[in-house]
Amino acid sequence: MFIGRERELQFLQDKYNEKKGQLIVLYGRRRVGKTETLREFCKDKPHVFFSCTQTPDRVQLSKFSKQLLREDIPARQYVSEFADWEKAFLSILDLPYGESKKLLIIDEFPYMCKGNKSIPSILQNLWDTFFKDRNVMIILCGSAMSFIEKELLAEKNPLYGRATGIYKMNRMGFYDAIRFFPNYSDRDKVLAYAVLGGIPHYLSQFSSELSIADNIKKNILTKGSVLYSEADFLLHQELRETPVYNSIIETVALGNTKLNDISQKSLVEDTSKTSVYLKNLIELGIVEREFSVDAGTKEKANTHRGTYRLADHFFRFWYAFGFSNISQLEDGDVDGVYQYLVEPSLHEFASLAFEDICREFVRELQKKNALPFRYTELGRFMGKTTLRDKESANGLRIAETEIDLLALDLRTKKYLVGECKFKGSPFSYSEYLNTTAKLTPLKENAAFYYALFSESGFDEKIVAAAKNTDKLYLYDLHTIVNFKNTNIKASQES
Repeated sequence: MFIGRERELQFLQDKYNEKKGQLIVLYGRRRVGKTETLREFCKDKPHVFFSCTQTPDRVQLSKFSKQLLREDIPARQYVSEFADWEKAFLSILDLPYGESKKLLIIDEFPYMCKGNKSIPSILQNLWDTFFKDRNVMIILCGSAMSFIEKELLAEKNPLYGRATGIYKMNRMGFYDAIRFFPNYSDRDKVLAYAVLGGIPHYLSQFSSELSIADNIKKNILTKGSVLYSEADFLLHQELRETPVYNSIIETVALGNTKLNDISQKSLVEDTSKTSVYLKNLIELGIVEREFSVDAGTKEKANTHRGTYRLADHFFRFWYAFGFSNISQLEDGDVDGVYQYLVEPSLHEFASLAFEDICREFVRELQKKNALPFRYTELGRFMGKTTLRDKESANGLRIAETEIDLLALDLRTKKYLVGECKFKGSPFSYSEYLNTTAKLTPLKENAAFYYALFSESGFDEKIVAAAKNTDKLYLYDLHTIVNFKNTNIKASQES
């Protein structure tokens, strides 16, 4: 059963409905669901769907020819294989689809270009001469993001400026991902997302008929399961020097976020080399570089600033619990690894993913105009701020800290400070006071609002405080997880 990707399907359908010719580039990291989305899009339409392989150019052309010649086109009466790519592509115009668009999908298009570097030039010439004003839709799909962004779509490439639509597919958000687990509790949906993230291929490996524990043991920690070898497979397919990348990813997964720390603990030592490795992992969608929500352009340009984290939740889980215990797993001690290493830490491990979920929840609130103001920036805050300190003269002190969620509109000087607690006890009043103490120096000329997100609810004093102010918002786990089915009224200021 196909799940999610409504926006992507609508984008493709809208382009399909347009009268003029369409040249679409759809790309994204491996396993993100590009092929499945394209097959869902074209399943009720006449089309040709060609999947490129890593083969010599002549073999690729032969396979492409056979695919096209299965259609009832005039050329099939005369040839068993096209002589060149120009003739092969030009035969698209002969597809017997009547009033319907002549739809051609080329999956993993970079493989075709790798075998024959003139392919973009051939397509560009045919597009300008024959296709752009005809009822044709060509979709070029690929996973090699660096090639597509820096070569195919770059100004020097022949296809530059020809694409009528460019769509980068990202991982699924939380609300689409949990549709894979209709039988799970709210808490288990968060845990499943924390373990698997938003990659459809990973999500489809779990069964909502099994518990989280059984799914992890059976589908991740057991040798021979798809996810057991997924990280190793992907790295070997995309990168060289996989031992170095393994070391870097494990270092980040274990909580090292600064460039120097990553370089030292992964034993790469040279930070400039580490930066290159991290850049490659960022291009693959495995790592992301994060800045404080208030960071300026100059800070973002500094290669030594910012922090690194694993953008892929599954990679974070695997390198924290699987890769680091591979010897025991190879020996078949799955139950032992889960009982003594995974289970005691899983709940705390999920707290970082819970922060991501809360930020996604706030983005959804903005779409519904259900926030006190419209923010222009949303993210984490990392830097110096005020903290409560009973021993100081004014009860406050300045120190380095983080704010889980900060939404701001600097133009109107409005701030929404959010704190996320994924733990077995209610959000305490003292934790609430700690939250309100942050960024105190900015409060004189600004409006501050607070949003508290909690797995286990809130203590009575917080609930009472929320009733006496319009600047405190409380969101429990059920409200967050079931947002799509919850009627949250608009509360935006005029």
